[in-house]
Amino acid sequence: MKLRVTIVTLFPELFSALEVGLLGKAMERGQLEVDFVNPRDFTTDKHRTVDDAPYGGGSGMVLMPGPYVDALEKADPDRTRHRVMLTPQGKRFAQADAQRLAERGDLVLVCGRYEGFDERIREEVDEEISLGDFVLLGGEVAALAVVEATARLVPGVLGNEQSPEEESHARGLLEYPQYTRPWVFRGREVPEILRSGHHEQIARWRLEQSLRRTLERRPDLLENREFSPAERKILEAIQKERREDSGGEAGEGGPNR
Repeated sequence: MKLRVTIVTLFPELFSALEVGLLGKAMERGQLEVDFVNPRDFTTDKHRTVDDAPYGGGSGMVLMPGPYVDALEKADPDRTRHRVMLTPQGKRFAQADAQRLAERGDLVLVCGRYEGFDERIREEVDEEISLGDFVLLGGEVAALAVVEATARLVPGVLGNEQSPEEESHARGLLEYPQYTRPWVFRGREVPEILRSGHHEQIARWRLEQSLRRTLERRPDLLENREFSPAERKILEAIQKERREDSGGEAGEGGPNR
């Protein structure tokens, strides 16, 4: 499996981070291929202009359709690749989206700048994605996040095939607490269960901790989640404990089915 990504951006130099660490090694091994298309290369004036004032008035400058559509056609001349626009108006990016895009394996990411895209550019993409409810200077940081989130799911990129399955959000839960040496650090000890060697008990402890941490920090992740019988039993015990600790007045959260 290989992930191929073309990034349409005015600032390809912002993606130098892809050349270091595990992603850099993945590129060297051919597991990840990233190239860039700059809309300025498709302008016709001496200033290489890619934006203009909006019709109807308003502040800021809007990205012109010509250079961007030409850049998209350069990146995807046969219209066979999956085109993604990075924009605050898009769907919030989640782990399930990273998995879905990784499985597609062939992406074109479109990064905006200034006051945004001419609406006719939007008509040339397959979907729009946002990192969250905030505004950046452009789409490059978001595109970098999408590349990293998807590339790490390509088999062999992380080196440990279990890593993507055990981390936060991979199973719809936050990750359990992790520890390494020393056994005692400034008076704080690693939980005894993790040194017990009882793998089944360790797995149950980790699941309990994941559920507990998710309930405390991101209860919204539990609202529409399908629970296994084991997960439901553990979660109900945690909720009972929370009620007892709060005198029976704490909200429960979690599954209703």
